Amino acid sequence: MPLNFLLMFVLLFLLVLSAFLLVRSWGWKKAMEDIPGNLGWPIVGESFSFISEFGSPAGICSFMINRQKRFGKVFKTSVLGRLMVFMTGSNAAKILLTGKDGMVSLNLFYTGQQVLGRSSLLQTNGEAHKRLRRLIGEPLSMDGLRKYFQFINNLAIETLDEWSGRTIFVLDEASTFTLKVIGNMIMSLEPKGEEQEKFRDNFKIISSCFSSLPLNIPGTAFYHGMKARKRMFEMLDSIIEKRRSGEICRQDFLDSLIIKHNKTGGGSDEEKLTDEQLKDNILTLLIAGHDTTTAALTWLIKFLGENPHVLEQLRIEHQQIQEHRKGENLSWADVNNLPYTAKVLSETLRRATILPWYSRKAAQDFEIGGYKIKKGWSVNLDVVSIHHDATVFPEPNKFDPSRFEAPLRPFSFLGFGSGPRMCPGINLAKLEISVFIHHLVCKYRWRCLEKEDDSVQPTLVRMPKNKYPIRVEAL
Repeated sequence: MPLNFLLMFVLLFLLVLSAFLLVRSWGWKKAMEDIPGNLGWPIVGESFSFISEFGSPAGICSFMINRQKRFGKVFKTSVLGRLMVFMTGSNAAKILLTGKDGMVSLNLFYTGQQVLGRSSLLQTNGEAHKRLRRLIGEPLSMDGLRKYFQFINNLAIETLDEWSGRTIFVLDEASTFTLKVIGNMIMSLEPKGEEQEKFRDNFKIISSCFSSLPLNIPGTAFYHGMKARKRMFEMLDSIIEKRRSGEICRQDFLDSLIIKHNKTGGGSDEEKLTDEQLKDNILTLLIAGHDTTTAALTWLIKFLGENPHVLEQLRIEHQQIQEHRKGENLSWADVNNLPYTAKVLSETLRRATILPWYSRKAAQDFEIGGYKIKKGWSVNLDVVSIHHDATVFPEPNKFDPSRFEAPLRPFSFLGFGSGPRMCPGINLAKLEISVFIHHLVCKYRWRCLEKEDDSVQPTLVRMPKNKYPIRVEAL
């Protein structure tokens, strides 16, 4: 009897929820009549096309490109239960990313909300977001990162020492490298050992479920992801308890947040973090800092392999450092003075466009591009089209770092985002990539083992589908 009652309750709840969504959807559809596009079938909308094109060679970009050809730069659609408006252009980027006067907020899918937690930096707005970003941003500043430089440098050397004469899947190696960096930086995890293995296993399950269907039932990716999240948090609880008791003391990211959290740590109550905030935001930094940096490093190595003249110019910059250092190790000053490397990284982020769109939720009614947007709508900025605008970037499919020798038009390049939600880990990503690339180009030459292929994995963060397999040889 209790089971039947529970089943009836669930069915009733789903019926009420469906009715609510239909009523709201009907009202929004009427308001969207002036916006071109196709909302597809009732309830499911264009979800099947959206999901199937996730696995196409161009990934989700093909979904946007096909509709832009039919409807123009602004179009509406309905995906996974959401009515969405897609738009592009530097003017739309300025309005949506600066988010003046609380006009828009970040708009995660349900799975992302559940994985990251309600206290995540990516789910807070207004003053709460500013406060969290300030607390998290301090250890990620250039001064805060300096103490991790030697670890990153040594890890890059150790990783690359194992590449000689081997077939390497760059994406896998980049993933392991960046995860070890951020694990050590956040909680002083050693690169090897049982704790590192448990951490990595749980993280991979969590990361892979981020864009899965929101079905939290045994056997699904989302279910396994939430279980892994629980195990990760149990691991964090144990570490936090040891730090607070004084059993373990480390000068890492976690310690800096615990000091701000503890009542004995000084500062006002407004500067304190609850355990929930602590863990949610550590997980947020892990996911956001790992996936994007892994993808960027992989694409950069791939584009270098496909553009020998760029690789040679980059190698000259790094070999000059070696000659100047006379065999000594790379220094902090060296890694912060790599102008051509910075251009190559920017061109990589433009050409690959690792995050193909930014999703925002309208917090109030406003107008953009001549179209009226209603409060509650999902408004999405197509970044791929901005990065491939031929009026700003001639021959946009060509890999050309010289594009970044002159200042660009504002909001025409969004490699790390912009505005109050610009990537807080920008300095860490640049540091990791610059150090790794230095040792790679000074030590090896490589060739790809497959024909040139820009196909991407069916994930939110765009990564090469073939993981970029290469064969390396010592210079």
